[in-house]
Amino acid sequence: MNKIKALLITALLAVTATAANAKDNVLYFYNWSEYMPEELLQEFEQETGIKVIYTTYDSNEMMFAKVDQLKGKGYDIVVPSTYYVKKMADAGLLQAVDKTKLSNFKHLDTAMLDKEYDPNNTYSIPYIWGSTGIGIYTDEIDPTTITSWKDLWDPKWEGQLMLMNDPREVFHMALRILGYSTNSQDPAQIKEAYELLRKLMPNALTFNSDNPGAPYVAGDVSLGMIWNGSTYEAQKEDPAISMIYPTEGAVFWMDNMSIPVGAENVEAAHKMINFLLRPEIAARVSEEIGYPTANKSAKALMDPDFAGNPLVFPSAEVIEAGEFQSDVGDAVQLYSDYWDKLRAGM
Repeated sequence: MNKIKALLITALLAVTATAANAKDNVLYFYNWSEYMPEELLQEFEQETGIKVIYTTYDSNEMMFAKVDQLKGKGYDIVVPSTYYVKKMADAGLLQAVDKTKLSNFKHLDTAMLDKEYDPNNTYSIPYIWGSTGIGIYTDEIDPTTITSWKDLWDPKWEGQLMLMNDPREVFHMALRILGYSTNSQDPAQIKEAYELLRKLMPNALTFNSDNPGAPYVAGDVSLGMIWNGSTYEAQKEDPAISMIYPTEGAVFWMDNMSIPVGAENVEAAHKMINFLLRPEIAARVSEEIGYPTANKSAKALMDPDFAGNPLVFPSAEVIEAGEFQSDVGDAVQLYSDYWDKLRAGM
């Protein structure tokens, strides 16, 4: 009887060890669409033996809702933008990153670190940064006639514009036109921006934060909003697709790698983050997806034409004219409520 019991315990331990080992060899990565060269995931798997289950989302709101619903479980790495790092950390959904496990952290540009949304980068490691400007199809619209966010309000564009499916990015246009910060927490200013955006809504045809370049490539739109990386990719299909940095200033944002509080494979998460921080890997990511990297050592490894492309790497003057998104505290609910009303035609 004791021998049978011992055999059962041994078998149970073996099954448990096998299950634990299987868990250790799987990494659940939740990232933005069009944001990771597939071959790099395969290289990581071959190098480490860790299988990557990779899924995507098209908005911070979608990602936050999913991680919040799962109480920080289900994923080992997520990629929140700027102010969403603080939002998720404050909600108890992120755990501290162990930078002692990131030998490649030293390659990051210090200008991209220690931001107000995450002092000392406790919960986030910069991945990719970028900008949002005015998308334009130059074969149909003279780019010299479009210089300002205000130009999108012209009634002649009724039912023709592509806008981001993102309240903060869309509100950025109105707030900057009104002379306010894109990070305003003033209810009166946000309401004023909402009233201005109500006048823009008849011009909207589609909202897309999944692949903003796609409507331009498909010929569905010739004007609206677009990300610089999406523009770079779209130009491979049609060189007439371009982006204008508006006079009121573009939106700038940073997308960061973070580890949810309930991640089951924290060790693998650190390995993946460190892998993506390698200069040669960061350079390949940037060149393939068309967005600037925060990795200062990577730029020297890039094709000079890409590294010198002002669309991808905007000038200091363009960056100075724009504004990086940051946390707006409780005002985020106000933005969300007004956004729902805009989308509902109210």
